[in-house]
Amino acid sequence: MTETVTKLPIRLLLVDDHPVVRAGLNSMLRKQSGLKIVGSLYGGREALEFLANEPADVMLLDLRMPNMDGIETLRALRKLLSPPKVVILSNFELDEEIYRAVEAGAMAYLGKDTSRDEIITAIRAVHAGETHFPKRIEERLLERKQRDGLSAREVEILGLLSKGLTNKTIGQALGISKFTVRNHVNRILEKLEVCDRTEASTVAIEQGILLNFH
Repeated sequence: MTETVTKLPIRLLLVDDHPVVRAGLNSMLRKQSGLKIVGSLYGGREALEFLANEPADVMLLDLRMPNMDGIETLRALRKLLSPPKVVILSNFELDEEIYRAVEAGAMAYLGKDTSRDEIITAIRAVHAGETHFPKRIEERLLERKQRDGLSAREVEILGLLSKGLTNKTIGQALGISKFTVRNHVNRILEKLEVCDRTEASTVAIEQGILLNFH
């Protein structure tokens, strides 16, 4: 005798600070077979409060949000007993943002111009424990992983370099010698595969490395 197993729908949580985006995703996904939208929220903090009371299987998460951005949200989700798997939906595809999102636990990364069918494919893939990245993003992730990442100190120095500061001035600001700064600068140029400080700043901005530098 064969028993019929009823497959539960995937519980989906939408998190984006733009109401129009949330409305669009709601409209696009709410009638899809096998999916159930359990919440549509403004930001990361609201998502964590929601998940304290109601579970979700998959979260569609924006990266750039006020108060608590997508990376911070991903890191906070790690502390939950049963966190949802995360699909990033972003308008931006900077190498460093993609890498940091995946490093923080995202299992898929899609642009907001992605078709409904691919979004649904990604939701089902991550729910099944698989990753889902468009080929262009997969290639960039591979390149980024093959390259040594910059240390926190190197990013700090790179940020000061981009402001046109000399080694001596950077050293004074950080309380280290200009010779130590020079060694850091040489490693930065080597890791970014560039020839000079100006090119290093340009590449860092293009790749999003300096995005969160203050």
